[in-house]
Amino acid sequence: MAADLAAEAADGRPSPPARTARTSAKGEQTRARLIAAARTLLAGEGFARFSTRNVAALCGISHGMCHYHFQDRTDLIVAVARDIGPEWIGPMEVAVDGPGSFSERAERVIGLLTQPEGPDLSRLHSALHWFALNDDRVRAAVDAEYRRWRDCFVRLFQVLADEHEGAFDPVPPGTALAAAADGLAALQSLDSRVDPEPTVRVLVAGLATAAVRP
Repeated sequence: MAADLAAEAADGRPSPPARTARTSAKGEQTRARLIAAARTLLAGEGFARFSTRNVAALCGISHGMCHYHFQDRTDLIVAVARDIGPEWIGPMEVAVDGPGSFSERAERVIGLLTQPEGPDLSRLHSALHWFALNDDRVRAAVDAEYRRWRDCFVRLFQVLADEHEGAFDPVPPGTALAAAADGLAALQSLDSRVDPEPTVRVLVAGLATAAVRP
């Protein structure tokens, strides 16, 4: 075995583990390309005609290779739902879980909520919701991502509850803020003239006051 490996090294051929690693890396690159192409199609106007065949064509690979990485269309849509999570949930998790008091964390959260959602991400969310209405696996994946989103706001109000010695349950105000933030994002996607900052500040202040009120 040692002699075989030495011979491969001498003539420039990679050893089996090296070939496996290179193949795995290439496979991950292909998978990432397919997800990126799926995102492009889902964010486009023709998402209702979304298919693995169209995704493969956009990538310039065979339809069979697409099915090698994703069992079916639903598999690919679920992968997209998970792929976009770091873009909209990740920053909120950092804002909520970072150091500071409730007021300091709330300021970071307000800063994020007042930033308009990009058009591509907005269209992706709309497409995912559309598929979730008709596919249980997509619904489960989208629901899991939104639970992560809602949990951020519950953790924010948990900080306030801890500051008041556990005086209230953080779930209702956290869930209310998450729902309001979703509605505000939908409103902004339709009317760019809406100024979200006053609305978000009233929501956070009002919910905080109501939560700690005896």
